[in-house]
Amino acid sequence: MKGKSLVSTRKGNPTPVLVVWLIVMFLIFFVPVSYGATAKEIEASVDAALKLFNQVKGGKELLQKAKGVLVLPGVFKAGFIFGGEYGEGALRIGGKTVDYYSIAAGSFGLQIGGQTKNVIICFMEEEALKKFRASAGWKAGADGSVAAIQTGAGASIDTTQIKDTIVSVIFGQKGLMANATIEGAKLTRIVR
Repeated sequence: MKGKSLVSTRKGNPTPVLVVWLIVMFLIFFVPVSYGATAKEIEASVDAALKLFNQVKGGKELLQKAKGVLVLPGVFKAGFIFGGEYGEGALRIGGKTVDYYSIAAGSFGLQIGGQTKNVIICFMEEEALKKFRASAGWKAGADGSVAAIQTGAGASIDTTQIKDTIVSVIFGQKGLMANATIEGAKLTRIVR
């Protein structure tokens, strides 16, 4: 009895082995962040992400209005039917880091590829920030409603139109995945 091969012989049909190989190559060559980073490494990545975000029109004003800002640079997401994402960053209040956090999410469904993205979550009201900091593991969408703003080339943020208590901004996406939200992601305080 012959076993089934994972390699398809039909032309134009990508094989599972090829798809997995492409994802592995993407992980090796395009993931700039090493997870489990030290506090110093996280701080450097957060500073770089904030510098990039300040170039977005309205970005600086949004940061100034926020009571607290969680910066998660280089969040990586990959998937092939099953998917996952992970990243680490810092919560800053008044420009100073007060805690470190990780973001993690899993998914299942029609998906393939990988991407990195920078995520900034702005807590626009003191009460929302306190509730977030008091939680053991905060889930976007379940523990707090998060308004999402996606930025691209030439985009701007109109801070006069923002009425939500928590706003997430996703920017600097690199890779081949369409979904760019944090809905369902769990944010957990980490020690560094």
